[in-house]
Amino acid sequence: MNNAILVYASMSGNTELMATYIAEGVREKEIQLDVKECFEIDPEELVNYDGIIIGSYTWGEGELPDELLDFYDEMDHLDFHLKKSAVFGSGSTLYSNYGGAVDLLVEKLKQIGADIIADPLKIELTPTEKDEIVCKEFGRQFAEKLIAS
Repeated sequence: MNNAILVYASMSGNTELMATYIAEGVREKEIQLDVKECFEIDPEELVNYDGIIIGSYTWGEGELPDELLDFYDEMDHLDFHLKKSAVFGSGSTLYSNYGGAVDLLVEKLKQIGADIIADPLKIELTPTEKDEIVCKEFGRQFAEKLIAS
């Protein structure tokens, strides 16, 4: 059976809400999924999972939030070859680098060998009812691709 983890950083609750919706979509496909905030897990634990989903809000002009910086840096020495991954996050289009943290996480995962199996998902601020549907579908599609691999 495939197992997956969803790790996220959230300040205002927007990314946490996205994580909840995405997790619902993944679990609909009967994937064993653990959900944790980034400070609850050591990045080395990620290698124990077949699928890895990481979510973050974007701080300022496209930066990672402070609570994710150590986690992000500690991923440098990990080998994610054969790991299926996806990234999501909330942001604001008021900034020129909308959802920049999502882009940084995608690049990090690629650098350490992960196979990105879903297009990155960015949601403007608080997820709407329409965004809830999009998040759940993101989770379902991730799970389907994980199962198929």
